[in-house]
Amino acid sequence: MEPTPAGSNPAAPDLAEPNPAAPDLAEPSPAAPDLAEPSPAGSDLAGASPAGSDPARAGSAEVSPAGSDLAEPSTADLARPDPAGPDLAASDLVPNARSADGPGAAGTAALPGDGGPERFAATAREADGTERTAGPAGPVADRPLAPGYADAARDVLRGMVASAREPIAGGRHKVFGRSDLAVVPTTSTIASHLPRAVGMGLAVERLRRLDGTGRRTGVRVGSGGGASPASWPPDAIVVCSFGDASVNHASATAALNTAGWYDHTGLRIPVLFVCEDNGLGISVRSPRGWVEATLRSKPGIRYFAADGSDLLGAYAVAAEAAAWVRRHRRPAVLHLSTVRLMGHAGADVETAYRSAAEIGADLDRDPLLATARLLVGAGVATGADLLARYDEIGWRVRRIAEEVLDEPKLADPAEVVAPLAPRRPVRVARAVADAAARAAGPGAAARAEAFGGKLPELAGPLTLAQSINAALADGLLDHPQMAVFGEDVGAKGGVYGVTKGLRERFGAARVFDTLLDETSILGLGLGAGLAGMLPVPEIQYLAYLHNAEDQLRGEAATMQFFSRGAFRNPMVVRVAGLAYQEGFGGHFHNDNSVAVLRDIPGLVVAVPARPDDAAPMLRTCLASAAVDGSVCVFLEPIALYHTRDLHSGGDGEWLAEYAEPGAWSSAHVPVGRARVYGVGSAEDITIITFGNGVRLSLRAAAALADEGVGTRVVDLRWLAPLPVADLIREATATGRVLVVDETRRSGGVGEGVIAALVDAGYVGAARRVAAVDSFVPLGPAARQVLVSEDAITQGARTLLAR
Repeated sequence: MEPTPAGSNPAAPDLAEPNPAAPDLAEPSPAAPDLAEPSPAGSDLAGASPAGSDPARAGSAEVSPAGSDLAEPSTADLARPDPAGPDLAASDLVPNARSADGPGAAGTAALPGDGGPERFAATAREADGTERTAGPAGPVADRPLAPGYADAARDVLRGMVASAREPIAGGRHKVFGRSDLAVVPTTSTIASHLPRAVGMGLAVERLRRLDGTGRRTGVRVGSGGGASPASWPPDAIVVCSFGDASVNHASATAALNTAGWYDHTGLRIPVLFVCEDNGLGISVRSPRGWVEATLRSKPGIRYFAADGSDLLGAYAVAAEAAAWVRRHRRPAVLHLSTVRLMGHAGADVETAYRSAAEIGADLDRDPLLATARLLVGAGVATGADLLARYDEIGWRVRRIAEEVLDEPKLADPAEVVAPLAPRRPVRVARAVADAAARAAGPGAAARAEAFGGKLPELAGPLTLAQSINAALADGLLDHPQMAVFGEDVGAKGGVYGVTKGLRERFGAARVFDTLLDETSILGLGLGAGLAGMLPVPEIQYLAYLHNAEDQLRGEAATMQFFSRGAFRNPMVVRVAGLAYQEGFGGHFHNDNSVAVLRDIPGLVVAVPARPDDAAPMLRTCLASAAVDGSVCVFLEPIALYHTRDLHSGGDGEWLAEYAEPGAWSSAHVPVGRARVYGVGSAEDITIITFGNGVRLSLRAAAALADEGVGTRVVDLRWLAPLPVADLIREATATGRVLVVDETRRSGGVGEGVIAALVDAGYVGAARRVAAVDSFVPLGPAARQVLVSEDAITQGARTLLAR
């Protein structure tokens, strides 16, 4: 174990090493650290409110990057014009900027510390929205608006008008973010960023343990040719904010539960959750005391509370909470009581559900007015000074608003989608070649040791499962920051044995079991990728993905799009799925629906059918994630995991040799390229298929060959992006296309294939064989709804008879 940095908890177990009292990362430790561990302020985990503070109800996140000064304003802090004064900050342009449950209220950030709480306090005083407290600068009203604040106001207003010059999303979405401040942009999906924050906390701590400097030596977080690994300071923490209504959301529950679960096992996750509680979720009220009771009850998460309208009190408690997380490397929640000024959004007329007296009470608690009273009471400024400065700033911000209104907008589709999912196939191919050179050269000895002297290329023909296992091992050898995790992947080696032996070879820090929650598994992957790792999470069954699909759709796939590549979360999600399992049925274990994956923009979806495709396709996904920041889903057909034969029992024709490193380049499978098999003359009909359909179609093609029919069987291999060029070439070669789709007729892969042929001008004959629009039933009844060899041969004969 590396030396523990100053200020950290020396008793905290290494994230890279199992807790001596907790042998497996997924198993609670009977000797887990005492959750009643005293705080420097003396409050216990039940969370006694600091002296003089009110029970919490709302707030926001603060961030500083490595080496930066907290006096640099955060865009989130500068985005809030005061609705009490219509002359300030073009408030009509940002009607929801102060709503704790609006899109501008949620955020995630890494919060490094330079010098600890003392530095935090000193710089935050300078970062107060108006003045320093002393010095010869003259009256408050005479001091100019600092350039940083004007720039931040301009950036926020650019987001409001969808300007292409907005620095984080470039007009694609109204989000807050700053890559230089490590402020990660978040979407408006309720609490969906919190599982990522937990994953980032776990990863930041792991990286800190592996390297005392916290340097990210693996995957780059930024994209582009000039991007280079950055570093997290050793005392970095993660801060994420959410509203009081969001505390009820499944994503928030998952994140808080996961943070507490890992803390209970003895692992450290330095995350500070900030709950901004204004008592309202649009018009639905949070029952009095509910949010506090909910947050206090979370095991393993320390509770802090403050009144967000009290500048000094809120600052003191926030500093205490951040210092506690930073020192102990454990999760905490800061519950801030705040107010909501104006409605939730522009169309929300709050007088429909709030009384005038209630609205007036919130106005009286306006933190801007409270700060003004504080400055006047301290003799820093007079009321007239502050009013004059308020008007002056309002005029300047309004002028900025008028300027940004005329800025250019995104003007064409190519410009809109440019940062969505960059593809650099030449660099990916080069990365695969470089990995091969390392495996055959300087890494050869380590590789031989990792495989126990039994290299997979010398083991004879392998099954699909064995080939994936060997490719994962090679990936772990080549990518130091790669981690494989999920339900049962560690000690058990996976439900189907695909990860068997990996934990023993690479340790419990890199191959580990998680709690049984798909949202949290993907959240861990999202945060790990953002922190600089190469995560390979496993979803045990395709049907289980539906519990957590928003983590892919709303979070993973949008990161580069909404940050113009400034942030990315590379990830390869392994999913066991599709149908045709013998003796183990039911639709949860035989789910044949991939529609939810196919329409996520930018997502790569790979489906290997053959062992000799599985390894190179997995290497391509890992390289694409590392090079381009791709989010890949590697969908593994369960029924083919251990299949050995193709035509008859004992023929062994579904097995394949594992390529030695010297052959990896020649066997490279680029994203979006199909594989073609010729059966007979291969001149009469083209069958386009994937997954289990490949084996079924090859068997059907052999039967057709006996009838004198020559067949081309096209294995798509990639469902997104589809190999359109290969499809058109092979379809045109015969003029007859049979699409064999093991997914459902409605929303299935076949629809996309047929549409691609039509869009390309294909004029030949086409027919489709697909599964029935049904869940997969148990036992022999499954054959009634799934594609069969007989259905394929009959479909081919129908086409040939035209």
